[in-house]
Amino acid sequence: MAKVSSIQKNLNRKKLVARDESKRAALKDIVMNRSLAPDERFKATIKLSKLPRNGARIRIRNRCELTGRARGYYRKLGLSRIALRQLSSEGQVPGMTKSSW
Repeated sequence: MAKVSSIQKNLNRKKLVARDESKRAALKDIVMNRSLAPDERFKATIKLSKLPRNGARIRIRNRCELTGRARGYYRKLGLSRIALRQLSSEGQVPGMTKSSW
C-alpha cells in the first residue's frame, strides 16, 4: 500500500491539471506559433512559467486503483501487477487464471 500522502498529492495534481488545462494549452499555442512576434511569444512563456508546475499533465503519476502502487502499472486495467495477480488468483478478473506448467 502506498503512502496516503503520495496518493493525495497525485489527486491534487489531477485537479490542478483539469483546472489549468485550457490556460496552459492557449499559452503553449502562442509560444509555438512562429508567425507571432518574438516579444509576444516571450510574454506567453513568462505567463506559462508562472503557472503552478503541478498543473502540467506530465506530473501526474499512474497509480494502481486498489493499492496506490506507482510501479508495475497496467494502463488498460488501471491496476498494478501485484493487485492484478491477486485478483486473478481469486477469480475476480474474467478470462484470467494463474498460469501453471
